[in-house]
Amino acid sequence: MRSPWAREYRRTPETYIWGTEPSSFARRVAALLPSAARVLDLGCGEGRDSVYFAAQGFHVVGVDASRAGIAKARRLAEARGVRVRWLVGDMARLTYPRPFDLIYSCGAIHYVPRLQRARFFSRLQSVTLAGGVHAHVVFTDREVYVEKGEVIDYFTPGELAAAYAGWLILHREEGRIACSQDGTPHHHSVESFIARAPAQGETGATQPSAKE
Repeated sequence: MRSPWAREYRRTPETYIWGTEPSSFARRVAALLPSAARVLDLGCGEGRDSVYFAAQGFHVVGVDASRAGIAKARRLAEARGVRVRWLVGDMARLTYPRPFDLIYSCGAIHYVPRLQRARFFSRLQSVTLAGGVHAHVVFTDREVYVEKGEVIDYFTPGELAAAYAGWLILHREEGRIACSQDGTPHHHSVESFIARAPAQGETGATQPSAKE
């Protein structure tokens, strides 16, 4: 799999490609967390959501493969007066020893090859506290647009739900987002997904999917 964004972050050291304000998804997820929650942001890029979570009083670890992206993220955190622990590396290979209340990704884990995903999700679930939340936004194969030479194993319908069998699915929605990062207006089909690890004695249950 190949992500073009490390190159783009190096090319635009003074510009935040995704802006500095948090995504609407991060705002939605933050409302589910306890105070002082421990958060792992996978593929944090330029740091807008990591910094937002830290500003809510959460203890945040932000991970990205791009040193240039992390440099931007660090600068944003300093400007906002918050502390985040930044890690540079492959999110599918790094070790995360601390248990988390939230493991979060927005537009990142579709770069993890499908053959690695079963192990990847198992590892993430093993470092999640009972009752903890996983929240992801992924590109799906319903509407594919390849930009900047990226190579993606697009998620298929039901793939995330299957990865979280036994968890309580709080939210699952398919949709499409507008994009023009390569100069051509286009859309990507996406799925947003939130699931909670069962607490002791609790069993998981899914909710019907919603489509836009």
